[in-house]
Amino acid sequence: MAGAKNHQYHIVNPSIWPLVGAISALSLFGGAVMWFHNNPTGTYLFFAGVLGVAFTMVSWWADVIKEAHGGDHTPIVQLHLRYGMILFIASEVMFFVAWFWAYFNAALFPPEVEAVGGVWPPEGMHVMDPFGWPLLNTLILICSGTTVTWAHHALIHGDRRGLINGLWATVALGLLFTSIQAYEYVHAPFSFGDNIYTSAFFMATGFHGAHVIIGTIFLIVCLVRSYKGHFTPQQHFGFEAAAWYWHFVDVVWLFLFLCIYVWGGWGAEYH
Repeated sequence: MAGAKNHQYHIVNPSIWPLVGAISALSLFGGAVMWFHNNPTGTYLFFAGVLGVAFTMVSWWADVIKEAHGGDHTPIVQLHLRYGMILFIASEVMFFVAWFWAYFNAALFPPEVEAVGGVWPPEGMHVMDPFGWPLLNTLILICSGTTVTWAHHALIHGDRRGLINGLWATVALGLLFTSIQAYEYVHAPFSFGDNIYTSAFFMATGFHGAHVIIGTIFLIVCLVRSYKGHFTPQQHFGFEAAAWYWHFVDVVWLFLFLCIYVWGGWGAEYH
């Protein structure tokens, strides 16, 4: 029959969301640049762009969920979605490689960096005690990796109550981590612009904190969808992607804790 579908791929329908998202992103970026240059219009453009990007994300992903429930996510489509998520996480890995590179470039060769006085951490600095709040946050994230795995196994075995309980526990641990990190930042013995140590510290740990917030929102969406009965043992890529992302966040934090908090502050006075 002419026009009949004889393959397992999903050809998406025309959508307005790429255009809306592009305009919103332009507004967000342009508004931010104008705001940085003290243009009052930039503030309004920036927040309009933020709202537009958020609206695009919600609407576009809602369409993807409808496609999944409509049977468009065949096994081969689900496989390609997994490939896409793997490539996205790989790009995130390289994003953090940049911050580690900047950090180690100064930490391993301090005599080459005049601003740090030839020693690392820079002379006279007080750094955070890694075995205080940072260690607690490490334990929290390790526990959260366990609870999201519990939720995943519960879903695979058809235990919806276990899925929901595991997600609640993971979301609570994610919020606790963010709260402790905010407290840590407020009471930090240094500020962002003091030297390369402080700049690299806040950029690396701050972007990780942003990823924890994004991952927590990701899991909250999965929790809401779990209550609605969206996931089945056979089809649950949305949850699987969230779990992969959360494990990535866990692993990055372990490297941050060991390299920046423990090794990077070795020999300095603790705050």
